Amino acid sequence: MTQKFIHLRLHTEYSLIDGIVQIPALIARATAYKMPALAITDQGNLFATVKFYQEALKYGIKPIIGSDLWLHHEKHPYRITALCQNNTGYKNLMNLISKSYREGQHHGKAMIKTEWLTTYAEGLIILSGAQEGDIGQALLNHEENQIKKSLTFWQTHFPNRYYLELRRTGRPQEEHYNQLALDFAEKKALPIVATNDVRFIERDDFDAHETRVCIHDGFILADPRRPKLYSEQQYFRSPEEMCALFADIPEALQNTVEIAKRCTVTLTLGKNYLPHFPVPNNDTVETYLCAEAQKGLEERLNITFDTSSPTFNIQRKSYDLRLALELDVINKMGFAGYFLIVADFTRWSRRNDIPVGPGRGSGPGSLVAYALNITDLDPLAHELLFERFLNPERVSMPDFDIDFCMEGRDRVIDYVMQTHGRESVAQIITYGTMAARAVLRDVGRVLGMGYGHVDKLAKLIPFELEMTLDKALEQEALLRERYEKEDDVRTLFDLAKKLEGTTRNAGKHAGGVVIAPGKLTDFTALYCEADEPEHIVTQFDKDDVEAVGLVKFDFLGLRTLTIIHWAVKTINQFREKNGETAVNIHLLPTNDTKTFELLKSCQTTAVFQLESRGMKDLVKRLQPDCFEDITALVALFRPGPLQSGMVDDFINRKHGRAKVMYPHPQLEPILRPTYGVILYQEQVMQIAQVLAGYSLGAADLLRRAMGKKKPEEMAKQREIFCKGAIERGVSEETATYIFDLMEKICRLWF
Repeated sequence: MTQKFIHLRLHTEYSLIDGIVQIPALIARATAYKMPALAITDQGNLFATVKFYQEALKYGIKPIIGSDLWLHHEKHPYRITALCQNNTGYKNLMNLISKSYREGQHHGKAMIKTEWLTTYAEGLIILSGAQEGDIGQALLNHEENQIKKSLTFWQTHFPNRYYLELRRTGRPQEEHYNQLALDFAEKKALPIVATNDVRFIERDDFDAHETRVCIHDGFILADPRRPKLYSEQQYFRSPEEMCALFADIPEALQNTVEIAKRCTVTLTLGKNYLPHFPVPNNDTVETYLCAEAQKGLEERLNITFDTSSPTFNIQRKSYDLRLALELDVINKMGFAGYFLIVADFTRWSRRNDIPVGPGRGSGPGSLVAYALNITDLDPLAHELLFERFLNPERVSMPDFDIDFCMEGRDRVIDYVMQTHGRESVAQIITYGTMAARAVLRDVGRVLGMGYGHVDKLAKLIPFELEMTLDKALEQEALLRERYEKEDDVRTLFDLAKKLEGTTRNAGKHAGGVVIAPGKLTDFTALYCEADEPEHIVTQFDKDDVEAVGLVKFDFLGLRTLTIIHWAVKTINQFREKNGETAVNIHLLPTNDTKTFELLKSCQTTAVFQLESRGMKDLVKRLQPDCFEDITALVALFRPGPLQSGMVDDFINRKHGRAKVMYPHPQLEPILRPTYGVILYQEQVMQIAQVLAGYSLGAADLLRRAMGKKKPEEMAKQREIFCKGAIERGVSEETATYIFDLMEKICRLWF
């Protein structure tokens, strides 16, 4: 059957002010209706674009990208819908929306100005906004001059790309407007188009939607004064329903299909666009990186070793081999510029007295990073693996998490903006969602329930990660009993469950910054709060900015670095007065007895990651007496190891209360520092390498597969591991046991 209707105006949950449509549910319903195409047009933003695009293509639906826009007017704003006809239109829409936030915020709305449309008209199709549009309002108010002025503008700048919108959603003035619009369209030979201005999937989601709007606007649902702007008919109607609704105006239906045919935007996903790094004329980024890394390594080795020792050449050999291997991988993968950019802003930070952390995550596994002073941990001394950071067998972007002093972090970001251009650098958006406790409180307020009544119910919800209202009802007997016996509690929970997980607000990522090779608006629209136009964030979240190819850098603010900085400055002031040499914190020994005595006495307040009550209890039990024990403390203090008995096993082995055993003799060198316990992800990789012949790149894939827990991938890896181990003289029983053990350990980590 030929398609007769396509939805071209729809708000998802990402409109924030209204709309509760979630992308997976939307695509599932569109698939059930056998819709070949579909548009989303969130209010003034493109937040959901990548998620919608990916999900639609996955199910064979053509994604149409658009947005509802407020058009600024001195009396009151008008509303139009812009749909992207092609990639040029998509870039123009990103520019329009970005300008609306940076230059056009009025009365809580991001608005575009009419004159901007003259610059960014190409590739956009405009729907008139029905009675909310400029022509719609002029028709209702019989403003002939305004009608003529508006029509001239739209036909001049959007020839054959302007449609009069018709809606039948049961709202005031709708039918009166429709008749005026039909007469006007016939008189002026204008095309017409039908929409349902969708805000929710099912008709009975209307109350949940009204509640969401009240949460945003601060009203109580029963307040007779609150604006009632929506109707229960704004659900995701089937094509058959829309055809029946507009059976008398078939042209309005057919034009939805024609518009859908005209709109084709292709997003390039999964291709990285690295920012440029300027290098001297005679160098490429690759040769420059090699030279800088070699120079930095020489400086590191001169500090670490006695270069006059006869054994120095032997000691440095492993460093030279590792550096050459890493540089080869980095350059072949095209990431030389990335390393140079990170090295540049970390070097600037240190030169400007802004403390930089020694490194966290997998980044310290890179010797190149250590040589460039990006990190401050020797990966060979600490047995850290480069392949966990950058795997030559799985092309993905490197990702340094860099800690900066809280007081200086914004200065570093500002330096990056000055260096690479403010049009090319922004922080990354985050989206807050309605979590279990919060949504219950919000819905309770909107329903007019007493604060104390709702607060008691909210406090019965367990305070756990990923807790949901359904889980809470299942786990808490009292909550379940009240839900079953009290009508108002059941009403509260049922309504809250419909909104739970819905996107509520936009925020800013704690540390994420993107640097584009050109203008950011070639990749993403931009967003800012009305009172912070200089604090720009991307409209795509961290997953989506990476999907469109932007490179993410993490600038994390760490209060501990600030405190250490203050302490060192104070100490050195005293030492200077006494004629003593200044303390260099980077050269402090890691085996100081008095430091470990303080640590074992649990005096760890203000020590990063060691200061919580639970961690102090673990310190008291473990009694760390070497640097490796501190590393183990942090690894052990996680829900998985704490709940599995691994912590007790580790402590008992350390203190001789339990025998240290190794699953296989070949694993003793790998597991000796952790008393035979598999504690680190690097150990899993080394076990796979030593026992089953994996390359470290392949071992990293094994580690990731175990973390993702996909049965088909695990079955494949089990076969590879066991086959490789058996070929190297390990019994099948032992190989299977070790694989099972590693799999169990990985479940505790992730």
